[in-house]
Amino acid sequence: MKFGGELDDQVIVERVVKGQSDLFRFLIERHQKAVYGLGLSFFRNAEEAADFVQEVFLKTFRNLASFQGRSRFSTWLYKIAYNTALNSVKRNKEYQSLAEDMDIPDPDTPERQSIRSAACQAVQEAMDELPGKYRICMDLYFFYDRSYHEIEAVTGFPVNTIKSHVFRAKKLLKKKLGDIAEGGFE
Repeated sequence: MKFGGELDDQVIVERVVKGQSDLFRFLIERHQKAVYGLGLSFFRNAEEAADFVQEVFLKTFRNLASFQGRSRFSTWLYKIAYNTALNSVKRNKEYQSLAEDMDIPDPDTPERQSIRSAACQAVQEAMDELPGKYRICMDLYFFYDRSYHEIEAVTGFPVNTIKSHVFRAKKLLKKKLGDIAEGGFE
């Protein structure tokens, strides 16, 4: 018999639903980092993101029997996480992109580090100016490496709308970052 860490998500879900609830910890271990990252995107606070992770996995556990396997477990989990975060954000504050956390270490010269820092700051500011629906699609597509169909399952936006949001967001970012490049970093 394989240990839970080697089992496929679907198999673990089936076993948890049949009563082996202790296996749920493997799903948590496997997916908590991604859920935490999504929480940070929405809440910008480590403590709130940690609370969010607990809430998401509690909801997931309670609703596990409703998982039908028509999508990957991770997509289903992300939908729960996204909806939980969206509901919380609607009550509290605005969504903020993961691009704000872009901190790419550069062992090069201080001058190159300064240029990289300015470029990251420019990307962060440009992402902040995008409409929320564009930012979430960009985050899921680029930072979480989700397919258009997975983003559809998570957000409820039709695939063509997601493609349009990503295309428009890239176009807006290109224009904004192009304007900055022409004007120089200040």
